[in-house]
Amino acid sequence: MAEVQNGFQLLWRPRRVLCHIRLKLKTNYYCYNNTHNISLSVHCSPFYGEDFYCEIPRSFRHLSFYIFDRDVFRRDSSIGKVAVKKEDLQKYHGKDHWFPLQPVCADSEVQGKVHLELRLSEVITDSGVVCHKLATRVLECQDLPIVNGQCDPYAAVSLLGLSRSEAKKTKVKRKTNNPQFDEVFFFEVTKPLSYTKRQFDVEEDDVDKLAVNTVLRVDLWNASNLKFGDEFLGEVRMPLKVLGQSGVHDAWYFLQPRDNGNKSVKADELGSLRLNIVYTEDHVFPTEHYNPLRDLLLQSAHVKPVSASAAHILGEVCREKQEAAVPLVRLFLHYGKIVPFLSAIAHAEINRTQDPNTIFRGNSLTSKCIDETMKLAGMHYLRVTLKPIIDEICTDHKPCEIDPVKLKESENLDTNRENLRQYVDRIFNVITSSGVSCPTVMCDIFFSLRESAASRFQVDPDVRYTAVSSFIFLRFFAPAILSPNLFHLRPHHPVCTASSLFISSSLSRSNVLFLSILSLFMIKRAQGRNRFGLKNFKKRWFRLTNHEFTYHKTKEGALCSIPIENILAVERLEEESFKMKNMFQVIQPERALYIQANNCVEARDWIDILTKVSQCNRKRLSTYHPSAYLNGHWLCCKLSADTAPGCTPCTGGLPANIQLDVDGDRETERIYSLYSTYMSKLVKMQEACGSKSVYDGPEQEEYSTFVIDDPQETYKTLRLVISAVQTLEQQHMQYKRDKFRKTKYGSQ
Repeated sequence: MAEVQNGFQLLWRPRRVLCHIRLKLKTNYYCYNNTHNISLSVHCSPFYGEDFYCEIPRSFRHLSFYIFDRDVFRRDSSIGKVAVKKEDLQKYHGKDHWFPLQPVCADSEVQGKVHLELRLSEVITDSGVVCHKLATRVLECQDLPIVNGQCDPYAAVSLLGLSRSEAKKTKVKRKTNNPQFDEVFFFEVTKPLSYTKRQFDVEEDDVDKLAVNTVLRVDLWNASNLKFGDEFLGEVRMPLKVLGQSGVHDAWYFLQPRDNGNKSVKADELGSLRLNIVYTEDHVFPTEHYNPLRDLLLQSAHVKPVSASAAHILGEVCREKQEAAVPLVRLFLHYGKIVPFLSAIAHAEINRTQDPNTIFRGNSLTSKCIDETMKLAGMHYLRVTLKPIIDEICTDHKPCEIDPVKLKESENLDTNRENLRQYVDRIFNVITSSGVSCPTVMCDIFFSLRESAASRFQVDPDVRYTAVSSFIFLRFFAPAILSPNLFHLRPHHPVCTASSLFISSSLSRSNVLFLSILSLFMIKRAQGRNRFGLKNFKKRWFRLTNHEFTYHKTKEGALCSIPIENILAVERLEEESFKMKNMFQVIQPERALYIQANNCVEARDWIDILTKVSQCNRKRLSTYHPSAYLNGHWLCCKLSADTAPGCTPCTGGLPANIQLDVDGDRETERIYSLYSTYMSKLVKMQEACGSKSVYDGPEQEEYSTFVIDDPQETYKTLRLVISAVQTLEQQHMQYKRDKFRKTKYGSQ
């Protein structure tokens, strides 16, 4: 959705909500035996401390939280809920607050709105008597809920007051939650004098008095095929006084819950829920407005020192490093610059580290950014590696508790230890054999970490492994095993033995991510890089790692190195191209490399493994040429241009569940919002740069929180950042002023 303000188009993006859940509730637990059950009312005060990031659509009315109780049969029953109105979110923004739980009622869970038009008019009957009739037009509804996978809505209209009437219904609109009804219903609101005086003697002057006591009710229902009847979707009640002097009213109304006469619940009767809600709303301008700030950020990897870069400065001024890491990683991933950025800040952090045992042990900007990158780029990797075994663990429910204090009476320590050992062995094996599935971007980052650590601590041969294992094991695999729900491996936090498993960092020495995946002699067709070079076939030694695909004359010294990210597709080559069997092609941006394997099995294996290591490349082709380009044309489609797009769909593409949907403008807007929030710290950091430049004594304590390696370069970057932020601030203020002048408030 978009609207034009101040000469440019403002794009609307979804909101983000961050919820820190702290739960306290009281409920009943039941103990069963063969003869009777005992109901024990207990106070349960669990502390979860979990963070949830949610994308919320632009139009919503309540943010609701539901509390459930799981019984011994693993059935969930609702305890209560907390529903916060959209307009009240600002009251609780960023603050811990206890909310009393309310009962869950199906008739109170309503959403959507209805467009109504009312018209009161005088009607002369056949006998010449004047009476008043109300024409109610139900035009349309929007955003009705989908109930049990369907929405077949209809509206029921009735008049409540002195002259009660039966409900009149619209036609059912099938399979839509935005129905167009456009039906009119008539109600008599005053009776002619010929009726019984005792009941209906109403003068025309009393119409206004009658309207105060008369209410129009419109109910929305979902026509259900179930035996329990139709489901209530919401209602609107309007006193006829809304007609005013004109006798005409046209408005949208939010549907409201139905008053079922439920008894009020006493405070704390159901317990309470502690929440910390951070609600942010992104107003995103067109791309050109963000160019100055975005360019500053994307240049961060090349700024010397990197601590003087715009991205690093953001991490310095934010209260939590995670605040800065999330939009920075998404922005750099979107523009394909995440590896040089992470390499630069990691190299700087390693050089500041004195003890190799403390590398990346703190919550620095580097560690948070790498964590976020692994979550985004490695989600599919986790699913193919860990999900099958975690699903099995949670399904089998084999006991793995080895703490004698926590052991249940029915459990055996030796049996539990053997269960745990088998699970750990299997997880160990799937991890150490998963190198082919590890995304290229993660391999490149780990390669950079290893090289920086080895260069910094040359006397410690193990540091190159521990620098990588601190992330791949301690901050990637182990958290995914302990909390699979946070990595979308399980729908809920498992109440199972998976939480007892832990992969030790000692596995790092068995890490195969940077070892050779495959190497073999094969035949290749010469690339013809020189103008007069012969394109004949030669035997070469091929070697594949997660980082590059190379070939050599002998097993030493690469003649050519193809970075994995440059592999756009790997496909078979038709035999007719060179009258040779078992051939395949590795397609690069400039040309295709034609290779002949020793047999059909090797050809299949090479195609499969090359496809897997390159499947996450952002520029993978969707089409290719199954035959070679010879004698001035493609043999398959006969096109003469060697740059002609492929004529056949590729067999291996980027899986839909690992495609990263990032809006670069929105992430830049979020970074601008962070800079704006911490503007006072930016100014203070400027002062710190000035102080370090002219003050030769000990560093002033008030500035000691900032990492400033080069005061002059840092000051220059700060000046540019503040200027770009102030420009965007003015544009936002102008937009708000224009919107305020043009906004017309209505019934919505």
